[in-house]
Amino acid sequence: MADVKSRIEKILADNKVVLFMKGTPQFPQCGFSARATAILGALNVDFHAVDVLSDPDIRQGIKEYGNWPTIPQLYVDKELVGGSDIMMEMYESGELKQALSAG
Repeated sequence: MADVKSRIEKILADNKVVLFMKGTPQFPQCGFSARATAILGALNVDFHAVDVLSDPDIRQGIKEYGNWPTIPQLYVDKELVGGSDIMMEMYESGELKQALSAG
């Protein structure tokens, strides 16, 4: 698990906005991941996507890392924002745009 944790930490350190998702932004493999990429696209945000379906260690590891049981998971500046439901609430209230433009 230490190796997976260090891989996750490197991904987060190398990218301001990271979406751990099922599939890719071009071909999301679940509705929640599709919604998350659509929200980020609507905000015109550059983000790094990690396909957890292609890496079972990351898929399990990210759940433990952020103590968040579901995928997708959005991280901004190494901090867990949440999944697609939280992203949608924050998008609708304007909080997500603020969080993404801060720093």
